[in-house]
Amino acid sequence: MAIEPRKPPSQLLPKLQRALGGRAGWSGFVLQLLFVAALAWISYEIVANARANLQAQRITAGFGFLANNAGFDVSQSLIPYSGSDPYTRVFVVGLLNTLLVSVIGIFFATIIGFLVALGRLSPNWLLSRISGGYVELIRNLPLLFQILFWYLAVLAALPNPRQSISIFNGIFLSNRGLVIPKPIGEAGFEPFVVALLAAIIAAIILWRYARRQLFQSGKVIKVWPYALAMIIGLPLISVLIFGVPVTFEVPVLRGFNFAGGSRLIPEFVALTLALSTYTAAFIAEIVRAGILSVHKGQMEAGSSLGLQRGSVLRLIVIPQALRVILPPLTNQYLNLTKNSSLAVAIGYPDLVSVFAGTTLSQTGQAIEIIGITMGVYLLISLVTSAIMSFYGWRISRSMGG
Repeated sequence: MAIEPRKPPSQLLPKLQRALGGRAGWSGFVLQLLFVAALAWISYEIVANARANLQAQRITAGFGFLANNAGFDVSQSLIPYSGSDPYTRVFVVGLLNTLLVSVIGIFFATIIGFLVALGRLSPNWLLSRISGGYVELIRNLPLLFQILFWYLAVLAALPNPRQSISIFNGIFLSNRGLVIPKPIGEAGFEPFVVALLAAIIAAIILWRYARRQLFQSGKVIKVWPYALAMIIGLPLISVLIFGVPVTFEVPVLRGFNFAGGSRLIPEFVALTLALSTYTAAFIAEIVRAGILSVHKGQMEAGSSLGLQRGSVLRLIVIPQALRVILPPLTNQYLNLTKNSSLAVAIGYPDLVSVFAGTTLSQTGQAIEIIGITMGVYLLISLVTSAIMSFYGWRISRSMGG
């Protein structure tokens, strides 16, 4: 086996310089080394300064504080929580609240954004102007102002629970929040869920089959009657066999507040409305730009085949526009998740409020708490980006890109 001759240093140096991104010659290599040395010195000074400050304030570094009792209550918790629970429980409660408002906000922002974008492109003059006015108004007002508007000017102005707005005598809206009936699972709940999931999966399979037939042979198959029959029929059969899946605990006014049911606190409602409507204005412009990037001949070709405008958009235009829409749409999802930290302005118990706020002020473990919070937001952003990248890859693969 032949042994390659060793390359002289004069040939290895240019490759090393290109790898480091420096300019040609020894001067570029020296500049890179000086830059790395400066970063190392700055990092050392930051660590040494933080250690000295912690010693001066007699604060012990580490994560042992997470096992201590929190000693404060939280206004909204998706899991059982009391003031005697440790700070670890506080962290989980704040994280779940952040994920809840982020997921719900992304869902409604996407729906509103797509509807407003289609409204702006509508041939209806009035609808187009209303959609355009919504975009220009909402996206040019600060998000914090909109959160305070929904919380102080809208929800706080509602009547008290005794004069609350009643909907079907089971849903009550007041300045204490939105009170709705609470579902309670019964014996037939699990069979009902299994039947519903089976019906949804069967409907998706049927829809994909009809879509494949449309693109391969041009044959239009109406699947919605069968899908609707399965989604209604299978759960109904499970109810007839296994009984009612859930019962509802209806809230009742007792004294000055409601007893029973589930309550959505006004902070959650205000934050969700503000995040959804604000982000939807940017999503609408992204979707509109993506649709306009598709050549108008695609719309004309679909119309020539006898398809309605909605079918052309759904089957031809929007699938092609998704390549343009997805990257900036991902950025808006990330922005919405990070903007949820503004919940501290109205007291919604998200991660920043209860963990990076109350917990930090009680324990003084600033470095650990800020580091954990930064890591959580970074992880959420990376997971969101990975999901959207995978979806974009599936879209491009299905279109032969």
